[in-house]
Amino acid sequence: MNFHDTQFLYRLGADTTVVIHFAFVMFVLFGQILITIGVFSGWNWVRNFKFRVIHLVSILFVVAESLTGVICPLTTLEKWLRDQAGQASYQGDFIATWVHNALFMEAEPWVFTLCYSLFGLLVLITFFLAPPRRKPVQTPEKEV
Repeated sequence: MNFHDTQFLYRLGADTTVVIHFAFVMFVLFGQILITIGVFSGWNWVRNFKFRVIHLVSILFVVAESLTGVICPLTTLEKWLRDQAGQASYQGDFIATWVHNALFMEAEPWVFTLCYSLFGLLVLITFFLAPPRRKPVQTPEKEV
């Protein structure tokens, strides 16, 4: 494997990481939108216990990172991969560029901390006001 192949693999890894990052953000954002709509529309799947716990833990992780000043591991990984690929500034194909630009807006850090915290509070409130449901344990019927 030559130098250009290695750079390509690092760039591909960075682009893949940013797409995964974007998918995570969309899961948290659209998950909450669908949960809210679903609760009022009577959609049973939005009360799925595993889905709701994963959704809640996802946003609480983001809030914890923000409050403690920890940089997201996906951001760190993407930057490292881009450095390894020899990309000083963000570069990539069209989709990776679009996804990156959608994810990384310019604002003061406290703005993001406030937004993440308020959104996390919304998810937490929804979790308690419209709690997830575990499937009831079915007991075998006794023969008479």
